[in-house]
Amino acid sequence: MTTNSVYLSGDPASDELLARDPLALLMGMLLDQQVPMEVAFAGPAKLAERLGKLDVVEIAEMNPDEFLEKFSIKPAVHRFPKSMATRVQKLAAEIVDEYDADTAAIWTSGDPTGPEVLKRLKKLPGFGEQKAKIFLALLGKQFDFNADGWREAAGDYGTADSRRSIADVVDEDTLLEVRAFKKQQKAAAKAAKK
Repeated sequence: MTTNSVYLSGDPASDELLARDPLALLMGMLLDQQVPMEVAFAGPAKLAERLGKLDVVEIAEMNPDEFLEKFSIKPAVHRFPKSMATRVQKLAAEIVDEYDADTAAIWTSGDPTGPEVLKRLKKLPGFGEQKAKIFLALLGKQFDFNADGWREAAGDYGTADSRRSIADVVDEDTLLEVRAFKKQQKAAAKAAKK
C-alpha cells in the first residue's frame, strides 16, 4: 500500500502497521464496532504482537480456541473478544478463499471501479453497507486509491474535507471533529425517535 503515514489509532507503532499492511487495515475496520475508533484500529497491532505477525492463512486456519485465547489476553483486542475473534477468522478465511490470501486484491484485482470495490467489501463477513462505504472512503482519502467512481460509491463518506468517519482522521484535531460529528448524529437520531 502506498501512503506516507496514518493517524488511525493514535499509537505510532500501530499506525505504522496499518499504513503498510492491508490485512491490518481491513481488520481495524472490522473491529471498529462498539469501541472507540482508535481502540479498534490499535487491535491489529496487539494481535500481531501476540501471534508474531499477521498472516492471513495462519489466522484463517488457527484453532478457534487458540485464536480466541490470543485475542483475549488483557488488554483484549476488542471488548467482545469471542464474537470479534470469530469475525476476524471468518474474514481471514474469506480472503484466503476468494482472494488467494492477498487482502489488497479486494481493491486492486482486475483494476476495479469504486462501485465494484464497494460490492466486494459488502460481501466480506462483518462488512455491511456503511462499514464498506467508510472503508472505501478510507482507501480513497488516505491510501491513494483512485478508482473511477470511488467517491460516489462511498456516498457522504467520500465527500472531500468532511469529518464523518475514520476515513477523515489524520491527526488529533480531526479525530475530535469526527467524534463530535458522531455524537451529534446520535443525538439527532435519539431526538427523532421521541
